[in-house]
Order: sequence, then structure tokens, then C-alpha cells
Amino acid sequence: MAGRELWAGRGAASFPFRRRRVGAYDGAMIEKGLVQVYTGDGKGKTTAAFGLALRAAGCGNRVLIFQFLKPPALELGERLAIKRSGLPIRVESLEAQWHLFRSLRSEQDIAAAGAAVGDALAKLTELAAQKAYDVLILDEIVFCLSLGLGQFEDVQRLIEQRDPRVELVLTGRGATPELIELADLVTEMKKIKHPYDKGIEARRGIEY
Repeated sequence: MAGRELWAGRGAASFPFRRRRVGAYDGAMIEKGLVQVYTGDGKGKTTAAFGLALRAAGCGNRVLIFQFLKPPALELGERLAIKRSGLPIRVESLEAQWHLFRSLRSEQDIAAAGAAVGDALAKLTELAAQKAYDVLILDEIVFCLSLGLGQFEDVQRLIEQRDPRVELVLTGRGATPELIELADLVTEMKKIKHPYDKGIEARRGIEY
């Protein structure tokens, strides 16, 4: 009750953003697109990318999030939230079965995933060149490169051939010096402590 009274007692003048019309940013465009990389062994790379997607879409930008190594069958909280939001954000997934531990020991899974990654990057390069979206997020593509499931040259081609107004976000652990050199912004998520180390498993709605 005290919390309600606290907020209720504040006038509109205390929150100037309340007066902004909801559609004020509709049709916003990015004048200069940059390349961002979120890497490192810490938690938060995908979370940061989805946060950026919400910000961009809230300002009227068209956003495509393509998730590598996270099959469509996975029920992820971020996908459910985007679906319910009505925002101009499209989420797609690599059409290849992949299990983080088992698939690394399967030549068949590795070959299938590698081919699918190559096909996806080719299509994403076309979309980036055509500026079909203002923001492209390639979730876990950096990890694909570190596992040898994707070719650095394909990602480099996407970066170089994209429309200069397209913002590109690449996530995943294991960013190489070559990829870092191509980026405008690189953030490394570093693990200091993690609940997994204490035997706490991933929690629905928090970790996925």
C-alpha cells in the first residue's frame, strides 16, 4: 500500500516522458548502422541483444533476430514475450537440430548445422543489403564461428555488403581478433560468479 501511495503522489511533471505520444517514434530510421559484438563466457549476451531489439522496435525500427543453435522447438521466454508484444520484431531460428553437448560428438549434426549456417548467412546477407530490416541480430553466430560451424568470410561479407544504415549485432562466446577488428563496439561478458557453479539449474523465466 505504501508503494502505491508513493507512486500515486507523484505528479506528471515528475515523469516528463509520460506525455510523449506512443507513436511519436513510428517510422524512425538509423542514419548510420554500426557493428556490435557481445562475447565472453559470462551470462547476458542474448539478454543484452533482446534488450537492444526492444529499444530499437520501440523507436519504430524493424528488427530481425535470427537465433543460431537454438532450434524452433525450444520454448524460450524471450520468444514468447516478443510474440505477445506486437512490436515490429521478427524472430527466426536455424532449421537444424542441435544439442549443445551431444551434437558436438555427432559428425552428422555438425555437417547439417554447418550447411544450415552457411545458407542462413547467405540469406541474411541479402536482407542486410536490401535493408529489409533496420536492425539485424545474429544470436550465437559468434559461437558458431568458434565451433567451426560457420565461415568467418561469410560473416565478413555480410558486414561489408550490408546497407550502411543497418545496425548489426553478433552474439556468442569466442570472438576472434579478426571479428573484433571489424566491429565498432565489442562488449565482453565475464563470469565472476554463476549459480550453475553451486548446482542451481537454469530457471524458466530467468535463464530461458
